[in-house]
Amino acid sequence: MEIEVKYDCAEVDWERVKDTLKQVGMGYHDAKIHKIAFENSQVTVFLYSDNQMIGFGRAISDGAYQAAIYDMAIIPKFQKNGLGKTIMKHIISKLPQCNIILYASPGKEEFYKKLDFRRMKTGMAYFCNADKMKEKGFTE
Repeated sequence: MEIEVKYDCAEVDWERVKDTLKQVGMGYHDAKIHKIAFENSQVTVFLYSDNQMIGFGRAISDGAYQAAIYDMAIIPKFQKNGLGKTIMKHIISKLPQCNIILYASPGKEEFYKKLDFRRMKTGMAYFCNADKMKEKGFTE
């Protein structure tokens, strides 16, 4: 499988972004909201196979020393092929000076550990929908 990596948001199918996040069980919004979020991110990575987007991720950053990765997802039929690792490595390579944090979906922590991410002991979060995040296993 030949993979093309793109770093810009040109010609992205935002409905596909929304649908992919929904398919993989992650939080999703209206396609227009995802477009705004990705376009306002410091780093965006999109993977394509045969001109079809099959995965993506993004990072927000101050550009100096802190960053956070969000919305990293692979279309289910393309998972387990190292594509998530490809996206993460491309994002990390664009932020070499930064500490990077992320939300790991419950049960996906081992994937991130293999990329040298470590569980934080002091992480705190304020969520607009705190009950839903607790129900999903993100908070106590």
